[in-house]
Amino acid sequence: MTTLMFILGIVVFVIGLLVSIAWHELGHLSTAKLFGIRVPQYMVGFGPTIWSRKKGETEYGIKAIPAGGYIRMIGMFPPDDQGRVAARSTSPWRGMIEDARSAAFEELQPGDETRMFYTRKPWKRVIVMFAGPFMNLVLAIGLFFSVLMGFGVQQQTTTVASVSPCVIAQSENRDTCKKTDKPSPAQAAGIRARDKIVSFDGRPTKDWDTLSDLIRDSAGKDVPIVVERDGKRLTLHARIATNLVAKKDSNGGYVQGKYVEAGFLGFGAATGVVKMDFDDSVSWMTNRVGDAVDSLAALPGKIPALWNAAFGDGPREPDSPVGIVGAARITGDIATLDIPASQQVAMFVMMLGMFNLSLFLFNMLPLLPLDGGHIAGALWEALRRNLARVLRRPDPGPFDVAKLMPVAYVVAGIFVCFTVLVLIADVVNPVKIS
Repeated sequence: MTTLMFILGIVVFVIGLLVSIAWHELGHLSTAKLFGIRVPQYMVGFGPTIWSRKKGETEYGIKAIPAGGYIRMIGMFPPDDQGRVAARSTSPWRGMIEDARSAAFEELQPGDETRMFYTRKPWKRVIVMFAGPFMNLVLAIGLFFSVLMGFGVQQQTTTVASVSPCVIAQSENRDTCKKTDKPSPAQAAGIRARDKIVSFDGRPTKDWDTLSDLIRDSAGKDVPIVVERDGKRLTLHARIATNLVAKKDSNGGYVQGKYVEAGFLGFGAATGVVKMDFDDSVSWMTNRVGDAVDSLAALPGKIPALWNAAFGDGPREPDSPVGIVGAARITGDIATLDIPASQQVAMFVMMLGMFNLSLFLFNMLPLLPLDGGHIAGALWEALRRNLARVLRRPDPGPFDVAKLMPVAYVVAGIFVCFTVLVLIADVVNPVKIS
């Protein structure tokens, strides 16, 4: 049964992946057609075509490898200075440029002279290329809202799970009390397991983050604490101790191995499924976008540890980059967890949302062959044309993005190498959840 659920989780992930890719390419397709650009192909996946159907002037299909997708627009690159599109140079770098230019014109038909991508104004090209990543962003936001406000997320609450008998510095990593340890303020105040803390020092505590911050800021103070116990509210009093506790980052997360002196009450918070309101959901998503940007920037620095995890005896870090295979294994693990089905669905939807958010951010990098590279080329063209107009100079014409194809090949090569490294690590030393 466990194996069957694991396989089912992978199948569900592949379906979600295909939907995300198709949704991305639909953004490109719809805006390209809106601006009159001819699109011969709309494909989900790479490799051999397993199904296709032509409708109008566009062939729609699914390919065997669900690792991406594409639409093919005619005239992605302008002709060279002499108007040629098929000349071939003996220089390998020039050859890359000319091959790309020839491919952009290979399906040119009579009447298409005004329907090529490069003939559209820069702002239209920006919209066409931005529409794909934007669709992933829209999907990610929709998935996040459905989980945060619909299913709820597992998090610490203001309900007491256990009371610490004494004050122990968190850096000591021990559970037993010594004779020299002082009693915890929570125990001294009479706080019990299953009490729900509804206010602290006169301030309502609707969530754990609020309560935690209030406790940390109250070192040495005598504070009233209102708890709900067996349907009744009681007011208790505690003198908040000063203790060495885990440091928090700007998003409220704990920084591993870092400690600070702060207020300490001395209880363990119970976890539960909590639904967020709209404002809290927006705040949560804003923090996740910031985390995703930081993770993308930190990606090069994680390669040595990833290499050691794949080819050495190093551990696979929980925040290690994962690829499609790794993500599929995680969704398989989610399907086998002994948790309510609603939370399994919520975890999967949340993961698919993070995947779409990553697709948005990655594709916005201003590098060819990514969408951001084409956007950067269109913006540069608009800038230099407007500058020429202001300076009353001749129009420099369209910016030839094909000249950047050698760089695009280098970027693609690096990406392929990184993808292979992640794939190997996902197979031999995968990220696991519990």
